[in-house]
Amino acid sequence: TFSNELISRDEGLHADFACLLYSNLKHKLPHTRVQEIIQGAVDVEEMFICDALPCALIGMNAALMKEYIRFVADRLLGCLECPKLFNARNPFDWMELISLQGKTNFFE
Repeated sequence: TFSNELISRDEGLHADFACLLYSNLKHKLPHTRVQEIIQGAVDVEEMFICDALPCALIGMNAALMKEYIRFVADRLLGCLECPKLFNARNPFDWMELISLQGKTNFFE
């Protein structure tokens, strides 16, 4: 839906801004610590998705969602100038379309 698209873009902007802020820090965390934090977040999200999607949907299931979570985590690690943890691929090509920068106006 249109509201989901707006929410997704808003969250993407928040992540981009956080990475920009982090890139300007003089004293950054060691890469291993950043990876530990991201790994912890991935673990929590994977537990959640197993509860949220107990049965497979057409084109979406817990295994594909886990792969997507790991893909997003790797992308975030890259933005934070850290090595990837998972080398995951994006199982949902259509998700890239949502995140494309576009002309979105609340009043259109």
